[in-house]
Amino acid sequence: MNVPTRRIFTKVGKPYNIIIVRSLSKETLSQWWCKLTNQKPNHKTFRSDIYGREHYESNYKSSEKISFPAYCLLSVPICTFLLGTWQVRRLQWKTDLVKRLKRRTSHEPFELPENLEDLETKEYYPIRVRGTFLYDKEFMAANRSLIKDGKPSDANFSFGSRSKRGYHIITPFKLADRDLTILVNRGWIPKTLKNSPQRYQSEIEDEQEIVGILRMSERRPSFVPKNRPHHNMWYYRDVYEMAEKADTSPIYLEMSTNNDLNQYPISGQTRVELRNDHLNYLLTWYCLSGATAYMWYWKFIKGIPLAH
Repeated sequence: MNVPTRRIFTKVGKPYNIIIVRSLSKETLSQWWCKLTNQKPNHKTFRSDIYGREHYESNYKSSEKISFPAYCLLSVPICTFLLGTWQVRRLQWKTDLVKRLKRRTSHEPFELPENLEDLETKEYYPIRVRGTFLYDKEFMAANRSLIKDGKPSDANFSFGSRSKRGYHIITPFKLADRDLTILVNRGWIPKTLKNSPQRYQSEIEDEQEIVGILRMSERRPSFVPKNRPHHNMWYYRDVYEMAEKADTSPIYLEMSTNNDLNQYPISGQTRVELRNDHLNYLLTWYCLSGATAYMWYWKFIKGIPLAH
């Protein structure tokens, strides 16, 4: 084949030179081109286009070794991948936690044990008690949203024009079978009923049996004001502080026997559905890991500039 080497590259891609170019091997073309340009052989000099034709691609290939800063940059995709894996475990943990809480709240009610220390392992279990409410000692926990089906009510839920934020009514409960008074969260009322006679319509003076979900103290959430017991202002559940103020035992039940949405206070205010954003987090970290690993590979391994 007596074809000038220079013509092969200037005429590549035109119809009358396709057969000539394709009949030559990649090794032969690479050797001829390197001889003309005084470059070292590079097996990535030739590539196939979408039509299967061989042509020269002038990609820069660094002959230098990968530098130390480049290896430091490699820590970015590694760390983001580890964070994504950690979020996978957190997602599984949160999912299992919600399942355990639902199993506990749906369990058959227990009787209040004689040894109150046994209650430390019974949080979220229903407890059955019998006694009378001491309405003259009740107080309210402010800035509470309505819990419906185990999770806070969404933005679409409302009682007509009434506010979606309100109060929890916490009332001491005197037990009938022993000399013991506990705290019972009777339920939620909107702000508009704080001083309205309507919230007293559900009060029963006689002895009654109730079922409530056992709850422990909670830590003060971020950006939530501190409780002010002397002013009877409560913003989070501190069972021991509440019990001291109301002169009761530090046992706190969230009443679950009355779920009538037309009667206040609305009981069943135990939150079971916990916030779970771990799926979004793990997708974010894995996407970052994949993107940065791809860029690092093309920059330092393939030797192809990101902006060409």
